[in-house]
Amino acid sequence: MWILEKNTPQQPGGLKQRVIGALLYCTGEMKQLHTHIQDKSFPLQLSEWCLRGISRVILLNNPLSGALILAALLLESPWQALLGMLGLLASTLTAIILGQDWEEVSSGLHGFNGMLVALLMGVFSSAGDWYWWLLLPVCLGGATTTFLSSSLAPVLERWDLPVSVFPFNTVIVLYLACTGTSNPYFPNHPAQPPGAPESTNLTELHVPQLLQGVVLGVGQIFACDTLGPSLLILGAVFLFSPILAVHALLGSVISTVAGMYMSVQYSFLYSGLSGFNGALGCMVVGAFFIFSWRTHLLSIASALLSAYTDIALSNLLGVVGLPASSWAATLTGTLMLLLTGENLKEYRIPTGKVTSPEQNLHSHKQWSAANTNATDA
Repeated sequence: MWILEKNTPQQPGGLKQRVIGALLYCTGEMKQLHTHIQDKSFPLQLSEWCLRGISRVILLNNPLSGALILAALLLESPWQALLGMLGLLASTLTAIILGQDWEEVSSGLHGFNGMLVALLMGVFSSAGDWYWWLLLPVCLGGATTTFLSSSLAPVLERWDLPVSVFPFNTVIVLYLACTGTSNPYFPNHPAQPPGAPESTNLTELHVPQLLQGVVLGVGQIFACDTLGPSLLILGAVFLFSPILAVHALLGSVISTVAGMYMSVQYSFLYSGLSGFNGALGCMVVGAFFIFSWRTHLLSIASALLSAYTDIALSNLLGVVGLPASSWAATLTGTLMLLLTGENLKEYRIPTGKVTSPEQNLHSHKQWSAANTNATDA
């Protein structure tokens, strides 16, 4: 198991062994780097916190994964990357000013909602790229997510639930509802319901585009709709956790198939818009439960429920030109974490102890072995 090798001290050896050791160092949460950076200058610390915040968008906690995702955003659109980083900085600095828990700030938990708000503001803006007035709502929206996150945390902690992206979903819907499509300063594109009739006379599915849409479903979590950046984002997930990367692709496949059976527009299938909520819903179970055949079935159910909920909410909100964003995965993931069945309870990881699925699985095996030995004794 790769996580066990990572934690085993490496003896001086050949080049191959050193390369493997370096690669294993970059996986998981990279706690050694986090410890090493604590006594460095504030700008260097802030850089690491922001990179972790980028990766937190997709349930990771790895600065190198964050750097890969940032590269993907720059490749997709430098303007979008700028907006995302500005929203991330606004929310992170607001958390520092408010005196939020230092460990939470340094692990990126107060940055990812601000980044998502900024990215979606850019995507729906009809004013085009490099529209500098947009920086104002980006900063305000990013800061607002921190206030909402701080308010929701004490409430959700009672049920051991993460704040997740509730702040992002709330702020972006309020912003788009307030500005609308005819605002003279911040005009937006209206969201289209996936169940609307096709604008073109397409009658048959194009399988290569459909397969590409599965990968784009992972990229659409960051509003990326091209293949190269989406593959980089998938690589960032794989670097943190191969198990989570499999969950991301599996969830996107399930959600895309569900979209086909619900006859959503082909453009939603090909662009990955049908897949990203399923990918997130599947990943939530993969991150917060110990990997087993029971939780694997639960992750499939979560992806399916996220997909159908997303179609329903998108059709409903699309009537008034608003996107469903990631409400489906957020609500479904929260419901999954509230399950109290005895067969699942032992696999549920407390929110504050969640790491990579491989490390969670390794810790669970050690705990089970220790309990077995104690019983035998």
